[in-house]
Amino acid sequence: MHYKKGIFYRLIFVFILFSFGYLNAQTYSVGKTYFDSTGFVEYHAGNLPFVISVPHGGYLAPDSIPDRDCYGCKYVRDSYTQEIGYKLIDRFYEITGCYPHVVINLLSRKKFDANRDITDAADGNLLVEKAWYGYHAFIDSAKSAIAKTYSKGIFLDLHGHGHDIQRIEMGYLLSKSELQLNDDVLNLDFFTDKSSIRNLVYNNNHSLKFSDLLRGENSLGSILQAKGFRSVPSADNPFPNAGEPYFSGGYNTKRHGSRNGGVIDAIQLELNHDIRFDKAKRSEFVDSLIRGIIEFYDLNYNSDFDGNYCKISGNADAGIDIDNILIYPNPVNDFIYLNGPVMDLEIKIFDIFGNKKAAYENRGQALNIRNLKSGLYFIQFLKNGKYLKTLKFIKE
Repeated sequence: MHYKKGIFYRLIFVFILFSFGYLNAQTYSVGKTYFDSTGFVEYHAGNLPFVISVPHGGYLAPDSIPDRDCYGCKYVRDSYTQEIGYKLIDRFYEITGCYPHVVINLLSRKKFDANRDITDAADGNLLVEKAWYGYHAFIDSAKSAIAKTYSKGIFLDLHGHGHDIQRIEMGYLLSKSELQLNDDVLNLDFFTDKSSIRNLVYNNNHSLKFSDLLRGENSLGSILQAKGFRSVPSADNPFPNAGEPYFSGGYNTKRHGSRNGGVIDAIQLELNHDIRFDKAKRSEFVDSLIRGIIEFYDLNYNSDFDGNYCKISGNADAGIDIDNILIYPNPVNDFIYLNGPVMDLEIKIFDIFGNKKAAYENRGQALNIRNLKSGLYFIQFLKNGKYLKTLKFIKE
């Protein structure tokens, strides 16, 4: 039977978790496996800038935990996603010598849906609620480690769909009708700011626009499509057509992506059954996904990544606190003033089409932009050729 606990009891529950150190920070050893206090959530600690979540592949269904019974609840397991998660751990290490962060829900979806808010995820069961906290605490810990080491990362929520069209559906928190918009409309801040890759749009290697990162040649969908795995959105399949089913992303993509801030972007991967149900195809997909993620990260996040993997430390190598690099005023007329550790940085300015409009080797705190036309621009900071950060400004 579905029931909701009062706010008072939930606060007590969270207090108990803190008292036992459940939500306190913990140091994890790379390549080791950990479990939450319920034993139903498994975490493989990594040292790559990738978090892989497997919320619906669990098999355990103990009688002591009642089945969830909530309005709109889904109970079907995303078959073979757990197996793909384990395979990704092994093959990532074989290919790179490094590990992704992987979080797996071992419970059946009938008992625990790790891609829902706590009310629908646990249906009021205190043990499952504890597993819910454990699941997201592991992800938060992984994201924190990535932010410190690489400064930017990717969260992938791994699912399976049963739709007739055999292709990977990539969710960025945009609906089917929104993806059907033309690029000029889609590139408006309104759509960028509601997406799960918001941080990447404003901070990418080549100042690419939102539509480019969704379905251009540099998009993960296009990269996987080129490796033989049909994907939407991508350059070949820019959007689902009318009448075609499509999953746009769920709770985890919203919670753990950069829609509401942060430096970790999220993509929901809905895998078709032709990939999941054939062992040889699963293996082929795992290799293609690994190489695709590496290519996507190298192209858009850090051009030093390919071949270096966990040997690099993102922007930490530059010895600069990029969070303190700021510009003002914004909008601006004649001069952009700079705050933070900006001396001796290389600075480039691009228009919204990716054309370089100005370049500076900064020796001071102000940039003359009088010659720029009115409009939106991106200012990119580099040190010794290494990308650091991109900010946007409006020239009046």
